[in-house]
Amino acid sequence: MSGQPPAKFRRIADDFRTRILSGELRAGDEVPSERALAAKYDVSRPTATKALALLRTEGFVHSVQGSGTFVSDLNVHRRPVDRYARAKRSGRIYSGKERAEIVSAEIVEEPPETVARGLALPEGKAAIRRRRITWDGEERVEASTSWFSVDLAAAAPRLLSTERIRTGTVAYVEERTGRTARYARDRMTARPAGEDDSAALGLADASAPVLVVEHTVYDGADSPIEFAEAVYPPGRFTAEHRYELS
Repeated sequence: MSGQPPAKFRRIADDFRTRILSGELRAGDEVPSERALAAKYDVSRPTATKALALLRTEGFVHSVQGSGTFVSDLNVHRRPVDRYARAKRSGRIYSGKERAEIVSAEIVEEPPETVARGLALPEGKAAIRRRRITWDGEERVEASTSWFSVDLAAAAPRLLSTERIRTGTVAYVEERTGRTARYARDRMTARPAGEDDSAALGLADASAPVLVVEHTVYDGADSPIEFAEAVYPPGRFTAEHRYELS
């Protein structure tokens, strides 16, 4: 019947799926036992068993006889929404082996048309550009560029520094300006990497396919805070959605 909340075992699985995709739980981390899950979520043990069975079926966890249940190695990178979930939980936008290197932070007097449109900038308005490479261990897994209106330079001066902002740039802008990020929109496309992105990602072939995500964050007044373009190499991106069919 439509409109009913998901079963308890699905809510438990949804919680762990979110924690795994956000990077809060990493490959190899042990998942609580059925008994521990039942106690934590105040459900019966068979309900906890069904939750773990669903996660195993979906490939998020695996069991080792005599040892327990562990998070599987998904070999994927994280979506912006997953990073926000992690930041809300832990106060850090990266965790585990992930790290970001800010390679440049500067004011661009004539930002590209896509950026001006994404940030709703008046004609001739400059923008702040922050370029970064994200690493997972020794592997480059994302090349991204974040853009902000130049009007933020005075209130949020760290946007023009190559120093890491550990809580994330959007959280920093919220803190410095009082604006609150309310929602975001992602537009996904695919294209050949090209010379710049293949060099940034360490790809040998400039014609290799990459996934490009245009990500725009809006405040409560529907005004853009950040426009970003993230480029992901082959095999390093996932999008996981759950929705009702009835």
